[in-house]
Amino acid sequence: MVSFSYIVLFITMGAVAGVLFWGVLTMARGGEYNFNWSNTIMRWRIILQALAILIFVLILLFSR
Repeated sequence: MVSFSYIVLFITMGAVAGVLFWGVLTMARGGEYNFNWSNTIMRWRIILQALAILIFVLILLFSR
């Protein structure tokens, strides 16, 4: 059975993948949209990656 913490971790990892995919599409699209959104998307990706790593570390610490 999968615990709640793993479900939260997988949701967070999915969000990171989604934002990463959004960023790649933004770079491919280029132009004004890329200029307006690239830094915001990168910030969201970094925040979500940090959150995913934090959740992973907490799972490791509390699973002992």
